[in-house]
Order: sequence, then structure tokens, then C-alpha cells
Amino acid sequence: MDYLVVKCGGSVLDNLPSSFYKNLVKLQQEGKCQPIIVHGGGPLISSLLTKLGVKTSFVNGLRVTTEDVLQVVEMVLSGSVNKQIVGKLQKVGGDAYGISGVDGKLLLAEQNGNESLGYVGDVVQVNAQMIHSIIDEGHIPVISPVGIGHDGQKYNINGDIAAAAVAKALNGKLCFVSDIPGIYVKDDHEDMKTCHQLTKKEAMKLIQDEVITGGMIPKVTAAIDSLEHDVEQVVILNGMTKDSLLDYVSGKEIGTKFVRDGEMQYASY
Repeated sequence: MDYLVVKCGGSVLDNLPSSFYKNLVKLQQEGKCQPIIVHGGGPLISSLLTKLGVKTSFVNGLRVTTEDVLQVVEMVLSGSVNKQIVGKLQKVGGDAYGISGVDGKLLLAEQNGNESLGYVGDVVQVNAQMIHSIIDEGHIPVISPVGIGHDGQKYNINGDIAAAAVAKALNGKLCFVSDIPGIYVKDDHEDMKTCHQLTKKEAMKLIQDEVITGGMIPKVTAAIDSLEHDVEQVVILNGMTKDSLLDYVSGKEIGTKFVRDGEMQYASY
């Protein structure tokens, strides 16, 4: 079984066309690969925090998470957003199963090393057997990135990092769905172009040079970390583009693909 972990960011979820969900169902039903969705929900979380008068801030793309923020994060991610995605998949003929990383310790976590972030967690173990059980029942798993520690403490986990952990546990491919075609760089004429392939060394330099900034940083670092932990392939692609998932699975050049240092013969722009 070929697994494709699809990370859908909160900034694109509201705008993804129904064809995107149809393609996910098609990939599963035709046996081309088994999709697993890990989602975010940042904009909706920020909106609700503002309405509630709860302050929120970010450090390198990660939300500082107090106890009050954590309650809203869980309510939004494991509640409304998760069930919206499940509903959209079922509306186009799929069979989806929504689950939180807290359930059955699906995402076992510990506090991030930067304690100033508060209750932000890193995944230390994925309950892959639970995912396999959901898949064996014919469902597409839809995972909310809220984790839980050995002591029962819940943690807000960046969706990109959670998706990378799931891909590592399943030894599957990882696809970050965005609203842009990939990583932009300047060509020889100073025009912005999509970089179709990047090595770790090249990606880290783009972060250092502040070409890659903000919320794209955890996405890129998660991609690099995944490659170092034997994830076969990582790509960032535009979910708004018609049939982008199908094109990727069929091997077409689309988005930005991350490869291990030394594996790329040339950069394609």
C-alpha cells in the first residue's frame, strides 16, 4: 500500500475546490494510493481568539500557546475544521473518519524545546496501528494536530510537523497543499519562478537569506526532517490548480519537490 499524507493548511481549506476532494476519493477508490489528511486551521483559530479577546502571537511560524489559547485550538481543530473536511469528502462520495491526535494517543507528544512557546508540542510517537485500522475499514483518515503527553497534557502541534510525523510513521509520501505553486526564487532575469526541486542545503540557505519566511519555515523544515527520516518524497503544491494531486501522483513535474543532498543532478526552474 502506497500512503500519501496530505497536509491542508487552514489558509487554503475554505478555498479548495470540490474537485480537490473528489481527486482524493478517486485516488483511494482506484487504489492508486491511500490518502491520509492532516489539517490546520490557523486563520479560524486567530479569528475566534480575537472575538474572545485572547491575545495570540507567533515565533517562526509557531503559535505561542497558553492554556486559554489551547482550549480554542482544540475546539477549532478537533471540532469544526475536522468535521468540515469529513463532510466535504463524504459529499463527493468518499468515506472519511475524523480523529484527533489526542484520541488513543494517536499523536504522543512532548513540549517543544522552546518553552516560551507554551503548550506547543513535538510528536514523539505516532500510533500507526490506529491509522491502519481506520484505513482497513475503508475510510480516509482526517487527523487534527492536537497531541497528548504521557501525563495527559494536551499540546498544540504545528500541522506541518504533525503531517511529517505521520508520513514518517507510515513510510509514505508527504504532500503539503498550499495556495501557491511552491517555493519562489529569482531567475537570472530577477523574475520570480517556482523552484521545482530543492536539496536540504539549498532550502536552508533560502531560509537564512530570508527568501523563505514566516509560516513557510516550519513547512520547509518539516519537509527536510521528513527526508532525513526516510520519507520517500516531499512536495509542496497548489491545491487550487486543477488535478494537481492527480498530476503529482502520476509523476508530472508540479510544485516544489524536496530531495536529499546529493540526489539532485540539476535544479529545474
